[in-house]
Amino acid sequence: MELEPLKDGHGRLIGDLRVSVTDRCNFRCQYCMPAEGLPWLERDEILTFEEIARLVGLFAAMGVHDVRLTGGEPLVRRDFPRLAAMLAQIPGVEDLSVTTNGYLLERHAEALVRAGIDRFNVSVDSLQRDRFFELTRRDALPQVLRGLEMLAQYPEAHPIKINAVAIRDFTEEEAIPFAEFARRTPYEVRFIEFMPLDADHAWTADQVLTGAEIRAAIDAVYPLEPESREPHATARVYRFADGNGKIGFINPVSEPFCGDCNRVRLTADGRLRTCLFSLNETDLRTPIRDGADEAELERIIRAAVWRKELKHHVGEPGFIQPARSMSAIGG
Repeated sequence: MELEPLKDGHGRLIGDLRVSVTDRCNFRCQYCMPAEGLPWLERDEILTFEEIARLVGLFAAMGVHDVRLTGGEPLVRRDFPRLAAMLAQIPGVEDLSVTTNGYLLERHAEALVRAGIDRFNVSVDSLQRDRFFELTRRDALPQVLRGLEMLAQYPEAHPIKINAVAIRDFTEEEAIPFAEFARRTPYEVRFIEFMPLDADHAWTADQVLTGAEIRAAIDAVYPLEPESREPHATARVYRFADGNGKIGFINPVSEPFCGDCNRVRLTADGRLRTCLFSLNETDLRTPIRDGADEAELERIIRAAVWRKELKHHVGEPGFIQPARSMSAIGG
C-alpha cells in the first residue's frame, strides 16, 4: 500500500522517523538526566511492538523510508531484537538504524545485525575511563568498547558512528584523542553540540562547545577536507587529508539545519513530535487503542506533520525548553 507522500506546511517531504522504544536508560548522563534518574513510564503506557510496527508501516506507506530506533536506551527494552526484526520486514523501510550507549552491544550485537539493523550510532563521550564515568555516572567504558569491537566484526553493520556530546570545559581535552581514534579504527566519530534537552533545565549557551571550535583544533594537528553535505544530513563530514578516516560535526545550535529537516519523532508512549524542541505533541496511542482505522490515523498524522515547525529557536530570545528531556523524547 502506497499513500501520498507525507509533507509539512513548509513543503518539506518527511522521510525520517525516530522511534523511541523506551524512556528507561542504564546510564545517567549529566547532559540528559539527574543522578537519581527520572520517573519511568508504566509498562502499559508504552507502545507495544505491534503498535510500533503498525505506525511504522503507516509512515513507510507515506514515504518515510528511514527509521531510527532510540530510547532512553533501546537495548534495555525486553526482546528488542525481535522488534527490530519486525520493523526490518515492513515494506518501505529501507534503512533501519539504532542509537545506543553501547553497554549491551557485547551481548546483543549479533542478534541485532541478524535482525536487520543496517546502521549503528554508539554514544561515547570520552575515551578516558575516569572522564567517561564523570559524564555518564557509570564505569562502563571498557564494556562499551568491547561491544564496539564485537559489532565491528560484522561487515553489514558498517559504517559504525561514534557520537560524542560536545560540552565546553570538558570536550576540548577529547578532541585530539577522538580524532586519533577515528584515524586508527573503522569508526566515524561525530561531535554533537550540547543542546537544551537536559532534565535539570540547567543548559546555558556558554556550555556549548561549537563544532567549528573542535574542527579547528583537530585541523591544526590533522588537516581536514570537507565532504559535500547530503540533503537532510545532520552532520557536516570531513575526511582527513591523508585519507585516514572521517570525522563529523552536528551543529544544531551554531549552524542549524532546520531548512531541509525531514524528521519526525515518536515517543515511547506514542506521542508524535515534529521537532526535538516541540512544545506540543500529538497523541497516537489513544486513537490506536480506541480502535482507529488506518485512514483515521493517517489523517491525524498528516494534520500534525503539516504543523511542523519551520525551525527551532534555540539561542533566540524567548526560547522555551521542552518539558521532556532527551531520554523521554527519543533522539
